[in-house]
Amino acid sequence: MEIAFLLNGETRRVTVENPLESVLDWLSATGLSGTKEGCNEGDCGACTVIVTDENGPRAVNACLMMLPQLAGKALRTVEGVAGPQGQLHPVQQAMVDHHGSQCGFCTPGFITSLAAAHTNRRADYDDLLAGNLCRCTGYAPIIRAAEAAAEAAVPDWMQGDLTFDFAQLATGAAGQTAFLPQTVDELADWYETHPEATLIAGGTDVALWVTKQLRDLPEVAFLNQCKDLAQIQETETGYDIGAGVTIAALRAWAAGPHPALADLLRRFASEQVRQVATIGGNIANGSPIGDGPPALIALGATLTLRRGHSRRRLPLEDFFLDYRKQDQLPGEFVESVSVPKSAPDLACYKLSKRFDQDISSVCGCFNITAKSSKIETARVAFGGLAGVPKRATAFETALIGQPLTEDSFASALPALTQDFTPMSDMRASAAYRMNAAQAMALRYIRACGGEAVSVLEVTP
Repeated sequence: MEIAFLLNGETRRVTVENPLESVLDWLSATGLSGTKEGCNEGDCGACTVIVTDENGPRAVNACLMMLPQLAGKALRTVEGVAGPQGQLHPVQQAMVDHHGSQCGFCTPGFITSLAAAHTNRRADYDDLLAGNLCRCTGYAPIIRAAEAAAEAAVPDWMQGDLTFDFAQLATGAAGQTAFLPQTVDELADWYETHPEATLIAGGTDVALWVTKQLRDLPEVAFLNQCKDLAQIQETETGYDIGAGVTIAALRAWAAGPHPALADLLRRFASEQVRQVATIGGNIANGSPIGDGPPALIALGATLTLRRGHSRRRLPLEDFFLDYRKQDQLPGEFVESVSVPKSAPDLACYKLSKRFDQDISSVCGCFNITAKSSKIETARVAFGGLAGVPKRATAFETALIGQPLTEDSFASALPALTQDFTPMSDMRASAAYRMNAAQAMALRYIRACGGEAVSVLEVTP
């Protein structure tokens, strides 16, 4: 296939020979070696680049992005952050002034992350830089540099990507092994006749199949051109969230109707991953430790699956059958997930070895309502306790009808051992996981009583 995109302000047309080639590898082969390869799995941030489209600029991992995903977008590498005559970007100058670099290997990724933040006028640096690792200077001088550059004007050469008419970048025909659908209808028609193909939305999981497992994917479809798959629509009873909605977009939206979900998504991987990973991919890959499904199950979410022109709906909790096995027919894909308009009693707790950018050992989500101080409904779901994200039905039953008190929760805790038989692995032992799940239940009821339970609220 042939694709077109902007590269550091100039139009590039590229014939894609290998649709699985990463943007990082392509840049290296092109001679733009400022973008570095560190972990090659989206953890270190050394390969961070800026990708801009109609929705604005965002920092992403070049090692996880495949070349066809650039079609119709603007790519800016660290070489393009500086001006055409070598003028330093304000964040580059501030990094020099505040001694924010030593060995320099991580610096290109920090620069591009900070340049994207500077363009977007974002200053939540603890979140924005959690996906960029530095072991020389530490973060203090880097954040001082970010703060020093915050008020500087966005350079003219960076604004060109914001005003470009992306409709000019027409994409050529797809090849025999790769497809770039423009609408969800095109995707449905193609996937029904190519059911063995791999669907790639953000690619933050699939890319590792290629880079780490060295898997060959004979047929692929890239979904990031399907704008109608990336919409959130209000209905009479709730919201329909398209499978192509990124985690970053979902987090921003959820801050209104579902703030507990938004708080959980803050800890979903890193800023670079959240900007491309999709909620549909997080569901469809069937991981038992994915952060999205426990929260959505606790919300009572309903999944819409599509195959050709046919659709079917099922409760999200019924989609997960066994470890990495879902209720999904050949040629069928996740089209959307529906959630209620509000759930004021929802709370989500994630336990991991690091606060930022880490995989859950246990993720527990609680949505419990009471009437006249008696528990009326209970939806509780956990990730990390079984081979699938799963409801704690015995625990829920033990709670319903009981007073909304800590004693009721304490009495119901043994029921969790009926719901789950955790396993031990590198992240946690089975006993630790069960103890953590029970502690999360107590954390929830104490929060209901007004106690501060967030680790971010703990003070010396």
